[in-house]
Amino acid sequence: MRTTSVRGAGAREWGGLAVLALPTVLLGLDVTVLYLALPSLAENLRPSGTQELWIIDAYGFLIAGFLLTMGTLGDRIGRRKLLMIGAAAFGAVSVLAAWSTSAELLIVARAALGIAGATLMPSTLALISNMFADQRQRSLAIGVWATSFALGMALGPVVGGVLLDHFWWGSVFLLAVPVAIVLLVAAPVLIPEYRAPRSGPFDLLGVALSLTAILPVVYAVKRFAEDGPDGSTIAAALTGVVFAVLFVRRQAGAANPLLDVRLFADRTFSAALSVLLVGLVGVGGSMLLITQQLQFVEGLPPVEAGLWMGPPALLMFLAAIGSPLVARRVPPGIVVASTLALSTVGYVLLALVDASDGIAPMVIGFGLVYLGLGAIAALGTDLVVGAAPAEKAGSASAMSETVQELGLALGVAVLGSLATAVYRDRIDDAMPAGVPSEVADVAGDSLAGAVSSAQRMPAGWLDHAKEAATSGMNTAMIVAAVCTLLLSFVSAVVLRRVGVIGGGGGDVPQTDGDAPETDGDAPETYGEDPETDGEDPAETALSEA
Repeated sequence: MRTTSVRGAGAREWGGLAVLALPTVLLGLDVTVLYLALPSLAENLRPSGTQELWIIDAYGFLIAGFLLTMGTLGDRIGRRKLLMIGAAAFGAVSVLAAWSTSAELLIVARAALGIAGATLMPSTLALISNMFADQRQRSLAIGVWATSFALGMALGPVVGGVLLDHFWWGSVFLLAVPVAIVLLVAAPVLIPEYRAPRSGPFDLLGVALSLTAILPVVYAVKRFAEDGPDGSTIAAALTGVVFAVLFVRRQAGAANPLLDVRLFADRTFSAALSVLLVGLVGVGGSMLLITQQLQFVEGLPPVEAGLWMGPPALLMFLAAIGSPLVARRVPPGIVVASTLALSTVGYVLLALVDASDGIAPMVIGFGLVYLGLGAIAALGTDLVVGAAPAEKAGSASAMSETVQELGLALGVAVLGSLATAVYRDRIDDAMPAGVPSEVADVAGDSLAGAVSSAQRMPAGWLDHAKEAATSGMNTAMIVAAVCTLLLSFVSAVVLRRVGVIGGGGGDVPQTDGDAPETDGDAPETYGEDPETDGEDPAETALSEA
C-alpha cells in the first residue's frame, strides 16, 4: 500500500456539475415563483386560507416524506438513472399543475411534484460526492450546488413576474419543461452512473414505515399550528412517533437499511442535520410572509416584488459560494454561528417592521436572514455528506435534503399559521358591523381574502387588515429570532471541534497502479448504463480489491 493524493476533478466533472445544477436551480425557482403567483392563483381558483398553505407546503411535505426512500433507491438502481426518471416525471406533472382547474387539483399536482422532486434532490447531491473525491473540491462543488438553489430563488421572482405580467398563473410551472429536456439529453454524456455494490433487496416495509412516521408528524404540526391540540392532532402525532420507533428499530437490525442509523453516532453528522432543520424553519416562514407583505401590503406588482427579492437572494448566493472558501481558514462552526447571528439581527428587523415603514427595512432584514441560509445550506450539507462513507452518500444526502425540505415546509406551516392566527384575532376586533357573513368570512380568513373583498368593505378598512397582517408577521419573526439565536450558540458549541475544510491534506490510501480509487464503490461509467441482473462481477472485483 502507498499513500497518494486523490485525483482532482477534470473538465467532464465540472461540466457534469453544471448539468446537476439545472434541477437544483429549478427546485429553487419553484419555491419563490409560486409565492408570487399566489395572488393571481387565489383570484382564479379561490382557495381558502388553509388551501393556500397546502398548495405551498404539500410539495415540501411529500419531498420530505419520500427523500429517504428515493436516496436509497438511487443507490440501488443508479443515481443518474433515478435523476433522469425524476426529471421526466417533474416536467410531466408540471404541465398538469399549470392547467389545474381547482385548488384541490393543484394541491394533488403539487404533492405529485413533491414525489418527483424527491428523486432529484438526493441524486444531485450524492452524484457530486461521487464526482469530486478531493475534499476541497467537493466543498466548493457543494457550495456551487447550494448557490444554484439560491440562483433559482433569485430568478424565480423576476422570471415569474415577467410570466405573470404576460400569461396566466399556470405558466410559472412550465419553466420545468425545458430544464427537464436539457437534463435528459446532457446527463448520459457528462454525469457518471453510480450504484452501490451489494445493496441487497429494497426494503418496502421500511419505506412504508418511514412514510407513516414522517407524514403524520408533519400533519400534526400543521394542525397544531392552525387549530391547537385537538384529538386528531394528538392522534396523528402519536401515530407518527410509534411508527418512527418501529422504523428506527427495523433499520438498526437490517442488513441493508434505508437509513443507516449508525450515521447518527457521528456528532458532526447529527449536529449539522439539526442546524439545517431549525435554520430552514425560520427561512420558510419568513419567505412566505415577506412575499405576501410586498404584494398585499405594499401593493407591488409581481415583477417589482420579484426585483426587490433579488438583493436578499444575492446575499444568499454570496454566502453559499463564499462560506466554503472561508471555512478553509476559519472552522465551519464559527462561520455557521456568525452567519446565524446575523440572521437573528435580520429577524429582529422584520419583527420591528410597521405597515407604514415601506420596503427597505423588509429587504434589509430579509437579506440578513438569507445570508445565514446560504452559509448553513453549503456548510451544513457538506458536513453531513462528508461524515458519511461513499456508499452511504445517497442516504446521507437524502437525510440532508429531508431535514431542509421539512424545515422549509414546517416554517410555512408553523410561522405562516401563527401569523394567520394573529391576523384573524386582530381582524375580528376590527370587523365592521353589518357586513354580510360571506364577505366577513373571506376577509377575515387571510389578507388575500381581505384584498379581494376590499370593494365590498367600508373605506379605510383595508388599512386595518394590512396592519393586522403586519402584526402577524412581527409575531412570527420574534419566534424565528429567538430560535435562530439559540441555534447560533448551539452551532458554536457543538461544531467547535470540526477543523477547517481540507485541513487533513486530502491524502487517502490507494493501491499501487493506475486504477481509480473506489473504496468499495461501484465504478463510475459514462454513457448508457448497462442493464444487469443482480450484481456486476466487475463491480464486485473492484470493491473487493
